[in-house]
Amino acid sequence: MKQYTYPSVLTIAGFDGSGGAGIQADIKTFSALGCYATSVLTALPVQNTQGVQKIYPIPIAAVSDQIAAILDDIMPAAIKIGMVHTPQLVETIATSLSHYPKIPIVFDPVMVATSGHTLIEADTIQTIMDRLFPIADIITPNMDEAALLAGIDVKNLDDMHQAAKIIQTLGCKHVLVKGGHQQTATLTSLFFEENGQYTAFETKKFTTKNTHGSGCTLSSAIAAYLARGENFHTAVALAQDYIYKAIKHGKDVVIGKGNGPLNHFFNPDKLIKNELV
Repeated sequence: MKQYTYPSVLTIAGFDGSGGAGIQADIKTFSALGCYATSVLTALPVQNTQGVQKIYPIPIAAVSDQIAAILDDIMPAAIKIGMVHTPQLVETIATSLSHYPKIPIVFDPVMVATSGHTLIEADTIQTIMDRLFPIADIITPNMDEAALLAGIDVKNLDDMHQAAKIIQTLGCKHVLVKGGHQQTATLTSLFFEENGQYTAFETKKFTTKNTHGSGCTLSSAIAAYLARGENFHTAVALAQDYIYKAIKHGKDVVIGKGNGPLNHFFNPDKLIKNELV
């Protein structure tokens, strides 16, 4: 009798009880794109659509044990890493994943809030660059995060281009600088590949406040498409299209009193079954 398996994707990220970002957004995205979701919890924020109220830490040993338990049982075809807010957490994740160099890793460096406030300390940022950049296959900073990593102001496309080139010298392979914070009718993101080539992805900007979790969703979509066997350029292109449609189909929906979520399930794929050889 033939046997099958699902393309599995692991998210290592924080919690969002309001369902729009973090692990919840990752699981929704993986599922909507036909993949099987597994997860490791790194932090327990108390938040809703109006913002984060408090963050309860997860013991470092618990994070390490979670990663070991999943990788020992359900080997992912891709891994997405979200916000890591302490140097100890970075070290634990990097050490745990260093034993699996063939699994593509998407790292969303959540460092700056929408308000512009830096979310993590300088020593954590340095540890991220030292430990996570070398093992990440693609990182997905927004303009503020790209500015923080590159050490320059990032206000326009020329700045984004310069920042991406600087970030690549820090040890990461592919870089997607997201243009979602641009004050223009068309949003442009720049994808720089390991071979030096780059692509500009342009999308229409919608008038909506329902963008909570858009960064989490985009990086998760990239990971899902990588798990499905796509190359990095195609995975990024498909993920850009997915998030555009997720925002479009959720732009007029009211969920909560603040910034609402995307519509992750606007056209969900069935869970993919790959035949075991």
